[in-house]
Amino acid sequence: MNETKPTKPYPLRIPQNLMELADAKSRAERTDRSTALRQLLYAGAEEYVLELLSEGRISTGRAADILDLSVHRIHELAHRHELKIGGTLDDYHRSTESARELIG
Repeated sequence: MNETKPTKPYPLRIPQNLMELADAKSRAERTDRSTALRQLLYAGAEEYVLELLSEGRISTGRAADILDLSVHRIHELAHRHELKIGGTLDDYHRSTESARELIG
């Protein structure tokens, strides 16, 4: 995870207000405008992926692949955003009990 992924240049018209936001972010974080724009784009992508995940439209594994994160990190993000994904603690206990019964 977190290895450098290939990038692809893409021409894009960005509204002035978002450019101003990127400029403010780049100044505050002492980085360049392109980095600030990529960070803002990623933040929006992260939010959208979590929305898809919470709606059950993608799996946790797929969310991890898209965002280049571990499944564990996806669960942490979901928890931080107070999203319920996957099984509940009761589901976990039931599955653990079922596994014990099968093993004998």
